[in-house]
Amino acid sequence: MGDDERLRRWRLVLGAGADDTADGTGAGLGPEDRRLDAALGALYDGDGAGESGPRTGGLGGSAPQVARWLGDIREYFPTPVVQVMQRDAVERLGLTRMLLEPELLAAVEPDVHLVGTLLSLRGVLPEETKETARTVVRTVVAELERRLADRMRAAVTGALDRSTRTRRPRAGDIDLARTIRANLQHFSPDLGTIVPERLIGHGRRSGSVERDVVLAVDQSGSMAESVVYAGLFGAVLASMRALRTHFVAFDTAVVDLTDDLGDPVELLFGTRLGGGTDINRAVAYCQALITRPTDTLLVLISDLYEGGDRAELLRRVAALTRAGVQVVALLALSDSGAPAYDHDTAAALSALGVPAFACTPELFPDLMAAAVRGEDITRWVATTLA
Repeated sequence: MGDDERLRRWRLVLGAGADDTADGTGAGLGPEDRRLDAALGALYDGDGAGESGPRTGGLGGSAPQVARWLGDIREYFPTPVVQVMQRDAVERLGLTRMLLEPELLAAVEPDVHLVGTLLSLRGVLPEETKETARTVVRTVVAELERRLADRMRAAVTGALDRSTRTRRPRAGDIDLARTIRANLQHFSPDLGTIVPERLIGHGRRSGSVERDVVLAVDQSGSMAESVVYAGLFGAVLASMRALRTHFVAFDTAVVDLTDDLGDPVELLFGTRLGGGTDINRAVAYCQALITRPTDTLLVLISDLYEGGDRAELLRRVAALTRAGVQVVALLALSDSGAPAYDHDTAAALSALGVPAFACTPELFPDLMAAAVRGEDITRWVATTLA
């Protein structure tokens, strides 16, 4: 990269007024760069840092101006950057109105964070915007399904297939590694090979339900991204006949959305982001759903900031684990980095043998597969997330 390009980039980072040299770089901008500079300045100059400067930020009050700005940033920046700038516009400039008008919402680049914001605004969306909002959510869900659903099905199906071993496998079901280890003493020098007297393989599933999965999902405002991913994965798990899947969303109230698992868009619009948190109440509801404790996996997705009875919550979780329920606490199911969470409650759960950790959507299929195989999840976390 030459010196002129470095100065140009610094000029765009620092911003300036009408005088291109006011920032001290001495770099001028051409017509296209001035448009790019204006798109950045509308969002990041002025009152964002509380400092006066050569330019003032803000997109103004008119819908056409917002629409032009949305078009400009999509022209000049790649999709991931556009998504970040849209989030910043909502947070820094209070542009929730951008999401309340169909023509503006249609111009926004769809992403998981936008879906979370739309779900939190569900109660105030005007009728003429609701269908556009559903289209945006449907677009994001379809993209997530394309990226993650097949991997989830493959990982969990493979784990289910391998959870039952048989000594009379079909040819395609033979576990070669285990069969070789079991027959090492039967090596034939004359043949130069092992003579397998015992075959070990993977049993075929009979079609009956093998595991129960309960997803208990915290829908407080900070968990928006996790709710979106949990809704998608819940729908995928529910499509697998070997699993019986429940989806329970909660804040201070509990709502069972299991009947909506056939349509993840409807399920997401059935959530209610925001409000307080009563984890104990949610776990009590889940406890009542469990009829086969040793065949049940309870995944609690929450930042663990308990607004209810924390002591009772821990007693309830301890009772579940004693009964044989496999309990996992996910502090976040997102790719947004390290989450904020209640460290004391996480430590208390860990002391009960319940691992508490954050997980990315890409690793969630592997986590579920490990849980279905009955692996030690604490060890899986140590080796996978180290």
